[in-house]
Amino acid sequence: MKAGRAILFGSLFVFFLLFISVIFTLVSKGSREKVALVRVEGPIVEAKTVVDEIKGYVKDTSVRAIVMRVDSPGGGVVPSQEIYDEIRKAKAIKKVVISMGSVAASGGYYISAPADRIIANPGTITGSIGVIMVVPNLKGLLDKVGIKTEVVKSGKNKDLASVFRGIGEDERRIIQSVMDDVHEQFISAVAEGRKMPLDKARQISDGRIFSGRQAIGIGLVDEIGDLDDAVKAAGKLAGIEGEPEVVSKSEKGMILKFLDGRVPEGLSHVLPDLHLKYMYYMYMP
Repeated sequence: MKAGRAILFGSLFVFFLLFISVIFTLVSKGSREKVALVRVEGPIVEAKTVVDEIKGYVKDTSVRAIVMRVDSPGGGVVPSQEIYDEIRKAKAIKKVVISMGSVAASGGYYISAPADRIIANPGTITGSIGVIMVVPNLKGLLDKVGIKTEVVKSGKNKDLASVFRGIGEDERRIIQSVMDDVHEQFISAVAEGRKMPLDKARQISDGRIFSGRQAIGIGLVDEIGDLDDAVKAAGKLAGIEGEPEVVSKSEKGMILKFLDGRVPEGLSHVLPDLHLKYMYYMYMP
């Protein structure tokens, strides 16, 4: 009988110790200050997913800083601008650090510019500060096969940049004026985000690319490092003592990316698109 009681009390004591250990682990984990990791990977074709994620972490009081992992050749002008604006808003409340992957160019750099600190790998391809609009010209092919198009329009420029014919001089001037204005918006965003004189930003905004190491010398990047370095830098900027806990959302599969409006990078180059883009065509022939 006594032996049975001893075993029972021993089992209860072990269970109690395990219970206390679990509670302590959960409490200590919950009390650790966090750094949120938001990934922007592939062409930027929509902003809502990233914007909503940033907003959620800004509201989360346990998150002290946000690291944006940018591995993107750029994308649409408007989604890039929307992500840029959201990062700028987040920066007013919490520290934001950019970690550049293989490529963070054009729109990928646009969204990086307003951060508190930009960290790139030495071989990261970045820069490409410019705007591009690619208009296929199918006129020669259609003439060969005997296909013609008939256009009925209410204004002479309503079929501007039609793929069924070449671009005339008047049309080119109109498109170029839009491109120049959007490019100037890009330059201003870089100058503001990097606290750089506008003239200096304009000098390096001719579409050229830079390695991560080159970008430090011209003020586009702050330091060389990887993702772990960016997390540590974010924690330090936020005043977190010790190693911060990193939280992030799970990556979605290809089907869910399609449902979200994101096009996988491999397909983005073959789908027709006449939008203005902050895009670095790394894989274009």
